Amino acid sequence: MKHIIYFYSCELTKGETIMKQYDLLVIGFGKAGKTLAATFGKEGKQVALIEQDPAMYGGTCINIGCIPTKTMIVGADKGKSYEAAKATRDTVVGKLNAKNLNMLTSNPNVTVYTGHGKFTSNKEVEVTTADGVETLTAEIIIINTGATNVVLPISGLSTSKFVYNSTELQALPTLPKRLGIIGCGNIGIEFANLYARLGAEVTAFESGDRILKREDADVAALAQQYLEEDGVRFHFNAVTKEIKNVGDTVVVVTESGEEFVFDALLHATGRKANTEGLGLENTDIQVRPNGSIVTDDTLMTSIPNVFAVGDVNGGQQFTYVSLDDFRIVNRVLHGGESYKLGNRAHVPYSTFITPALSHVGLHEEEAKAQYPSAVTVALPVNNMPRHAVNQDPRGVFKLTVNKDTGLILGATLFGKNSEELINIIKMAMDNDIKYTYLRDQIFTHPTMAENLNDLAKLI
Repeated sequence: MKHIIYFYSCELTKGETIMKQYDLLVIGFGKAGKTLAATFGKEGKQVALIEQDPAMYGGTCINIGCIPTKTMIVGADKGKSYEAAKATRDTVVGKLNAKNLNMLTSNPNVTVYTGHGKFTSNKEVEVTTADGVETLTAEIIIINTGATNVVLPISGLSTSKFVYNSTELQALPTLPKRLGIIGCGNIGIEFANLYARLGAEVTAFESGDRILKREDADVAALAQQYLEEDGVRFHFNAVTKEIKNVGDTVVVVTESGEEFVFDALLHATGRKANTEGLGLENTDIQVRPNGSIVTDDTLMTSIPNVFAVGDVNGGQQFTYVSLDDFRIVNRVLHGGESYKLGNRAHVPYSTFITPALSHVGLHEEEAKAQYPSAVTVALPVNNMPRHAVNQDPRGVFKLTVNKDTGLILGATLFGKNSEELINIIKMAMDNDIKYTYLRDQIFTHPTMAENLNDLAKLI
């Protein structure tokens, strides 16, 4: 058991500098960090949280990630214009941003610093705000600075006008008529789907030979077909050589010499741990070559009682994983170590295209490589009764099972409401429930969930 010593907030003199001491210091307003700050504040501990951007109070998910983009998807589903969908998005984000800030500032034990935090030593952080520079220290420090966009070394990418990352694109007041997208991973494909449905002419470039590389090839091909039916154009094995401006347009030049003209260009080539400018070189904190912070199984860094949570530690970049990071650290700091990274169960995810594409566990080829008795079955959505009610026959459900044990190894659910249904599979896998339970379970009718009966019968 780790022994934690708590200090009350006070001011210490360090030469000419006033140093403020807290029980808990959090750098970044992400899910894990803000939840730890709120928890400790409610317990009467003195907490400081540093966030450099007021637009990010509450973290990535509610401000620039999950919530705003899915709100716009709902707008597209309802047939709203881009401007109307964006207005709803902005209202939702504004309310959640303010709510998250108030959650902390309404507690007299929590101080929120709006400014840039930088380590000057293992347990000292210099924060620069509009009011000046202060030094903060705490026995317990949480690094929760999230992730930032990867910017590839493409000529003109950083200097050309009308080039945006996923955050900047959402801020445009009007829909670009012609939108180019570099990158066909989850982010690029979600934006391609959304903006095409809102009325933009979308062209996506991929340096490889297909979209959604981590998905099963047949599922990715089906997703590509649906996107193309919605008007998205794809160029594969297309390496971008240069980006330039011609008048009020942005031009993509590929290595093959082709030129494509757009009103706006999104670069969506991944995200990396946001550690630049954090001053980690002034500490004993270890980082990986990609900038993510190395931790142990309790998310503690190489410095005792300094933790890295959320995207910054190199784990899966989901807000619900960050929440689970909170659970791990919170238990450690309250005297228990019963839950660690090694205890984390299966993590599902969804790609919010139309229809939604969700997955948990091993993919088909991974399962077959690891388990000789692995069997995968598939049920097209157009064979499901509910598809006629939904008036949407698109998609397929896939289930992979270890035939020797009957245990579920993985599942891909591509169809309406899959973002909800995938959690049923996750719970079954976490609890070693065999596929026969899904086969014989009583589900309501007519629903998409009941098709897990027929899917499991195919094993």
